[in-house]
Amino acid sequence: MSETVKLIGCFGSTAVHRAEVALRLKGVPFELVVEDLTNKSDLLLTHNPIYKTVPVLLHGDRPAVCESLIIVEYVDEAFDGPLILPSDPLDRAAARFWARFLDDKCWKAMWVALWTAPGETQAAWAREAKENMTLLESQLPEGKKFFGGDAIGFLDIAVGGIAHLLGVFEEIAGVRLLAEEDHPALCRWAREYLSDETVRQCVPDRDSVMVALAARKELYVSIAKTMAAQK
Repeated sequence: MSETVKLIGCFGSTAVHRAEVALRLKGVPFELVVEDLTNKSDLLLTHNPIYKTVPVLLHGDRPAVCESLIIVEYVDEAFDGPLILPSDPLDRAAARFWARFLDDKCWKAMWVALWTAPGETQAAWAREAKENMTLLESQLPEGKKFFGGDAIGFLDIAVGGIAHLLGVFEEIAGVRLLAEEDHPALCRWAREYLSDETVRQCVPDRDSVMVALAARKELYVSIAKTMAAQK
Protein backbone atom coordinates (compact mmCIF):
# COMPACT_ATOMS: atom_id res chain seq x y z
CA MET A 1 0.00 0.00 0.00
CA SER A 2 1.32 3.44 -0.91
CA GLU A 3 -0.73 5.66 1.41
CA THR A 4 1.08 7.96 3.80
CA VAL A 5 1.74 6.43 7.21
CA LYS A 6 2.17 8.56 10.32
CA LEU A 7 2.87 7.43 13.86
CA ILE A 8 1.94 9.85 16.62
CA GLY A 9 4.28 9.10 19.50
CA CYS A 10 6.37 10.59 22.25
CA PHE A 11 9.91 10.25 23.53
CA GLY A 12 10.76 7.39 25.90
CA SER A 13 7.54 5.39 25.54
CA THR A 14 7.55 1.59 25.59
CA ALA A 15 4.19 1.61 23.80
CA VAL A 16 5.43 3.82 20.96
CA HIS A 17 8.53 1.62 20.71
CA ARG A 18 6.28 -1.36 19.93
CA ALA A 19 4.59 0.39 17.03
CA GLU A 20 7.85 1.73 15.64
CA VAL A 21 9.56 -1.67 15.71
CA ALA A 22 6.60 -3.28 13.94
CA LEU A 23 6.66 -0.68 11.17
CA ARG A 24 10.41 -1.02 10.68
CA LEU A 25 10.29 -4.82 10.67
CA LYS A 26 7.73 -4.61 7.87
CA GLY A 27 9.82 -2.04 6.00
CA VAL A 28 7.02 0.54 6.06
CA PRO A 29 8.14 4.14 5.48
CA PHE A 30 6.49 6.37 8.07
CA GLU A 31 6.63 9.79 9.65
CA LEU A 32 7.05 9.92 13.43
CA VAL A 33 5.07 12.83 14.86
CA VAL A 34 6.48 13.55 18.33
CA GLU A 35 3.77 14.61 20.76
CA ASP A 36 4.11 16.71 23.93
CA LEU A 37 1.75 14.94 26.32
CA THR A 38 1.70 17.93 28.65
CA ASN A 39 0.24 20.02 25.83
CA LYS A 40 -1.67 17.61 23.62
CA SER A 41 -2.13 18.61 20.02
CA ASP A 42 -5.39 18.82 18.10
CA LEU A 43 -4.01 16.03 15.89
CA LEU A 44 -3.81 13.64 18.83
CA LEU A 45 -7.10 14.67 20.39
CA THR A 46 -8.89 14.35 17.06
CA HIS A 47 -7.57 10.88 16.29
CA ASN A 48 -7.66 9.42 19.82
CA PRO A 49 -10.51 11.25 21.60
CA ILE A 50 -11.18 8.27 23.90
CA TYR A 51 -7.82 7.83 25.66
CA LYS A 52 -6.02 10.94 24.38
CA THR A 53 -2.65 9.21 24.43
CA VAL A 54 -0.04 7.65 22.15
CA PRO A 55 0.71 5.72 20.03
CA VAL A 56 -1.74 6.44 17.24
CA LEU A 57 -1.24 5.13 13.70
CA LEU A 58 -2.59 7.08 10.74
CA HIS A 59 -2.70 5.12 7.48
CA GLY A 60 -3.93 7.10 4.50
CA ASP A 61 -7.50 8.32 4.97
CA ARG A 62 -8.52 5.35 7.13
CA PRO A 63 -9.72 5.78 10.71
CA ALA A 64 -6.87 5.98 13.21
CA VAL A 65 -5.57 2.83 14.90
CA CYS A 66 -4.88 3.24 18.64
CA GLU A 67 -3.28 1.12 21.39
CA SER A 68 0.20 -0.32 20.85
CA LEU A 69 -0.53 -4.04 20.51
CA ILE A 70 -3.53 -3.39 18.27
CA ILE A 71 -1.28 -1.26 16.08
CA VAL A 72 1.29 -4.08 15.89
CA GLU A 73 -1.41 -6.52 14.76
CA TYR A 74 -2.77 -4.03 12.22
CA VAL A 75 0.69 -3.40 10.78
CA ASP A 76 1.26 -7.15 10.49
CA GLU A 77 -1.97 -7.64 8.57
CA ALA A 78 -2.01 -4.45 6.48
CA PHE A 79 1.51 -4.51 5.06
CA ASP A 80 3.70 -7.00 3.24
CA GLY A 81 6.85 -8.27 4.88
CA PRO A 82 7.93 -10.84 7.44
CA LEU A 83 5.19 -12.13 9.71
CA ILE A 84 5.13 -10.62 13.20
CA LEU A 85 2.41 -12.81 14.70
CA PRO A 86 2.98 -16.58 14.52
CA SER A 87 1.38 -18.35 11.56
CA ASP A 88 -0.11 -21.10 13.74
CA PRO A 89 -3.44 -20.12 15.37
CA LEU A 90 -2.54 -21.68 18.73
CA ASP A 91 0.84 -19.94 18.77
CA ARG A 92 -0.88 -16.65 17.93
CA ALA A 93 -3.28 -17.11 20.81
CA ALA A 94 -0.41 -17.89 23.18
CA ALA A 95 1.55 -14.81 22.05
CA ARG A 96 -1.50 -12.61 22.64
CA PHE A 97 -2.08 -14.18 26.06
CA TRP A 98 1.46 -13.54 27.28
CA ALA A 99 1.46 -10.01 25.88
CA ARG A 100 -1.70 -9.32 27.87
CA PHE A 101 -0.11 -10.96 30.93
CA LEU A 102 2.84 -8.58 30.55
CA ASP A 103 0.63 -5.49 30.38
CA ASP A 104 -1.90 -6.52 33.02
CA LYS A 105 0.36 -8.22 35.56
CA CYS A 106 4.10 -7.80 34.94
CA TRP A 107 4.29 -4.06 34.33
CA LYS A 108 1.97 -3.24 37.20
CA ALA A 109 4.04 -5.20 39.72
CA MET A 110 7.31 -3.84 38.35
CA TRP A 111 6.01 -0.28 38.34
CA VAL A 112 4.79 -0.34 41.93
CA ALA A 113 7.96 -2.10 43.10
CA LEU A 114 10.12 0.53 41.41
CA TRP A 115 8.33 3.60 42.68
CA THR A 116 7.21 2.59 46.17
CA ALA A 117 9.32 3.52 49.18
CA PRO A 118 11.38 0.66 50.70
CA GLY A 119 9.48 -1.49 53.15
CA GLU A 120 7.26 -4.55 53.35
CA THR A 121 4.85 -3.29 50.69
CA GLN A 122 7.62 -2.59 48.23
CA ALA A 123 9.24 -5.96 48.93
CA ALA A 124 5.95 -7.77 48.28
CA TRP A 125 5.51 -6.06 44.94
CA ALA A 126 9.13 -6.82 44.02
CA ARG A 127 8.58 -10.52 44.76
CA GLU A 128 5.48 -10.51 42.57
CA ALA A 129 7.36 -8.74 39.78
CA LYS A 130 10.17 -11.30 39.86
CA GLU A 131 7.73 -14.22 39.96
CA ASN A 132 5.94 -12.79 36.93
CA MET A 133 9.23 -12.42 35.07
CA THR A 134 10.02 -16.06 35.84
CA LEU A 135 6.71 -17.07 34.25
CA LEU A 136 7.43 -14.87 31.24
CA GLU A 137 10.96 -16.25 30.95
CA SER A 138 9.55 -19.79 30.75
CA GLN A 139 8.05 -18.90 27.37
CA LEU A 140 11.46 -18.46 25.73
CA PRO A 141 11.98 -21.41 23.36
CA GLU A 142 15.05 -23.44 24.29
CA GLY A 143 17.92 -22.85 21.89
CA LYS A 144 16.26 -19.82 20.26
CA LYS A 145 17.23 -16.17 20.51
CA PHE A 146 13.74 -14.71 20.77
CA PHE A 147 10.24 -15.47 22.00
CA GLY A 148 9.38 -15.61 18.30
CA GLY A 149 12.09 -18.18 17.60
CA ASP A 150 15.00 -17.15 15.41
CA ALA A 151 13.43 -13.82 14.48
CA ILE A 152 11.74 -11.08 16.48
CA GLY A 153 7.99 -11.60 16.71
CA PHE A 154 4.88 -10.26 18.41
CA LEU A 155 5.78 -11.24 21.97
CA ASP A 156 9.33 -9.91 21.60
CA ILE A 157 7.90 -6.55 20.56
CA ALA A 158 5.44 -6.63 23.47
CA VAL A 159 8.22 -7.38 25.98
CA GLY A 160 10.69 -4.98 24.35
CA GLY A 161 10.25 -2.31 27.02
CA ILE A 162 11.87 -4.61 29.58
CA ALA A 163 14.97 -4.72 27.39
CA HIS A 164 15.44 -1.04 26.67
CA LEU A 165 13.76 0.87 29.50
CA LEU A 166 13.57 -1.28 32.63
CA GLY A 167 17.27 -0.74 33.33
CA VAL A 168 16.80 3.03 33.10
CA PHE A 169 13.86 2.91 35.49
CA GLU A 170 15.89 0.72 37.88
CA GLU A 171 18.76 3.21 37.90
CA ILE A 172 16.48 6.18 38.54
CA ALA A 173 14.52 4.38 41.27
CA GLY A 174 17.52 2.66 42.86
CA VAL A 175 15.74 -0.72 42.71
CA ARG A 176 16.97 -3.88 40.97
CA LEU A 177 14.34 -6.25 39.60
CA LEU A 178 15.91 -7.99 36.60
CA ALA A 179 19.21 -9.68 37.47
CA GLU A 180 21.35 -12.26 35.68
CA GLU A 181 21.39 -14.59 38.67
CA ASP A 182 17.59 -14.73 38.85
CA HIS A 183 16.59 -14.54 35.19
CA PRO A 184 19.56 -15.49 32.99
CA ALA A 185 17.44 -16.41 29.94
CA LEU A 186 15.47 -13.17 30.06
CA CYS A 187 18.67 -11.15 30.41
CA ARG A 188 20.18 -13.00 27.45
CA TRP A 189 17.03 -12.32 25.44
CA ALA A 190 17.25 -8.61 26.31
CA ARG A 191 20.81 -8.44 24.97
CA GLU A 192 19.81 -10.22 21.76
CA TYR A 193 16.81 -7.93 21.32
CA LEU A 194 18.83 -4.74 21.77
CA SER A 195 21.55 -5.96 19.39
CA ASP A 196 19.05 -6.46 16.55
CA GLU A 197 19.68 -3.99 13.74
CA THR A 198 16.02 -3.00 13.38
CA VAL A 199 15.47 -2.57 17.10
CA ARG A 200 18.56 -0.37 17.41
CA GLN A 201 16.89 2.15 15.10
CA CYS A 202 14.02 2.45 17.59
CA VAL A 203 16.06 2.85 20.78
CA PRO A 204 17.06 6.44 21.63
CA ASP A 205 20.31 7.44 23.28
CA ARG A 206 20.33 6.12 26.85
CA ASP A 207 21.63 9.32 28.43
CA SER A 208 18.86 11.33 26.78
CA VAL A 209 16.28 8.82 27.99
CA MET A 210 17.72 8.96 31.51
CA VAL A 211 17.42 12.76 31.65
CA ALA A 212 13.87 12.77 30.26
CA LEU A 213 12.56 10.00 32.51
CA ALA A 214 14.29 11.21 35.68
CA ALA A 215 12.37 14.47 35.32
CA ARG A 216 9.12 12.46 35.56
CA LYS A 217 9.99 10.63 38.78
CA GLU A 218 7.36 12.37 40.91
CA LEU A 219 4.72 11.48 38.33
CA TYR A 220 5.82 7.84 38.37
CA VAL A 221 5.57 7.72 42.17
CA SER A 222 2.06 9.15 42.00
CA ILE A 223 1.01 6.59 39.38
CA ALA A 224 2.46 3.77 41.47
CA LYS A 225 0.40 4.86 44.50
CA THR A 226 -2.76 4.77 42.41
CA MET A 227 -1.92 1.38 40.93
CA ALA A 228 -1.12 -0.13 44.33
CA ALA A 229 -4.41 1.09 45.76
CA GLN A 230 -6.32 -0.68 42.99
CA LYS A 231 -5.02 -4.15 43.87
